[in-house]
This record gives sequence, C-alpha cells and structure tokens, in this order.
Amino acid sequence: MKKYVYAIGDIHGEYQLFKKLLTYFDSTQHQLVLLGDLNDRGKRSKECLLLGQNLVDQFGAIYLRGNHEEYLLQFLTKPEDWFPSYLHNGGKETIESLLHPGACEEYSPTEIALMIRSRYRDLLDFLTKRPLYYEWNDYIFVHAGVDLTKKDWHDTALADFIWIREPFHQGKNNTGKKIVFGHTITPLLHGDMKTTDLWLSDNKIGIDGGGVFGGSIHGVVFNQKGIVQDIEYQNLTGPWQPDF
Repeated sequence: MKKYVYAIGDIHGEYQLFKKLLTYFDSTQHQLVLLGDLNDRGKRSKECLLLGQNLVDQFGAIYLRGNHEEYLLQFLTKPEDWFPSYLHNGGKETIESLLHPGACEEYSPTEIALMIRSRYRDLLDFLTKRPLYYEWNDYIFVHAGVDLTKKDWHDTALADFIWIREPFHQGKNNTGKKIVFGHTITPLLHGDMKTTDLWLSDNKIGIDGGGVFGGSIHGVVFNQKGIVQDIEYQNLTGPWQPDF
C-alpha cells in the first residue's frame, strides 16, 4: 500500500489542466485516484479518457466511474433515446472529440454510436469495468457520494454512487470514514456559487471546483491523518459560467 493517495476531481475534458495536475504525481509514493467525469463539456474529452486509461494500465491508477462516463455508455447502448439528454449535458464535446467537429449534425445518433463503438472498443470495454468506489485506510473515494441512511454504506445503490447530491451532502456521516467525492461543484456546496476551495464538512471532502465552468480543478494529496497538499489550478480560458 502506498503512503499517500493523490486524488484528482472532475476533469471534464480540460486536458491541459489534467496534465498540469499530473506533474505532481509521484508513482513511487502516490496511489493515484481519478474520481470520474473525465469526459463531456470540455473539448478534449478523448485525450482525457485515453490518458485515464493509460494511467490505470501503466501506474495502477484507480479510475472511478462517474455519471458522465455512465452517460456516454448509456448513449452508446440506446443512442436514439439518450441523444437529446446527452447533448444537453455536454456530450456533444465528447462525440466530436472522439469523431470530428460537426459529427453531431452530420450523422444520426445511431450512426454516431456505431462509429464510436467500432473505433474505440478497448476504451469502451475499459469504461464499463470502472469501479464505483475505492477504500484506503479510513477513507472512501467515490464520484458522487454514498447513501448515509444505509446501515452499511456498501449497500448504496449503483445510481447513488455516481448521482447522489443533497441527501449525501446534508446527511449525517456515521460511516466512521472520511469520504472524498466530486460530482457537485464546491461553489454550490459553499452556497455562494463562487468559492472554488475544497468543501469540508462532517468528514466529507468535496474536491470538484467546477474547472470546466471557469472554476478550478483540484489534485489533493492525502495521508492517513488527512490532507497533505491541495493543488488547485484555475481555468483561465473563459469566465466563470456554471451551466448544468
């Protein structure tokens, strides 16, 4: 077991910020944990997904499933049903990153899904196998959160691991664990829609600073006692503009 965990929050296609955070990754000391949502909304989703896969293969990184990896897989399974919803939630950027600009207008949803499935078999097989959480010492790393009403948090429904919001944020944490999560941006958790710092409450640690919306992306180093280092890069390519 490594001495530290280095956890990186929701990247959403912001490849350059992802690469910057990875300059702090020491494979001899850190267990790298990616909290999911590497794709959608940002224009370089393909590079982020493939880099995530490479980090798992090369360094044994833990890449957790997020709701946006799930969105992509659901769209590819039932393209006609999921296409409008997926586009509304940032899927256009992923589709055009995997294929080419204009693909969403050029092809039908079924044609798009067929092309992606034929060209990215290994990647899609990899994404279907992503775990829902990672336990390390007295920490739980998870994309969205866990069901705090369950006697045993392991019994959380699959959808809640990747989708849950207020019931987790507002619920009492009796798990005996520190829970590190992304999914809900910290400006929303802080209640002011502008503070991109980590959100800390009741042994729950939110690390999604809303980077794709012009906020920031965090990489956080943990040891058994707590946070050792918080690396934060702000997205300076556009204004703060949350849209979800």
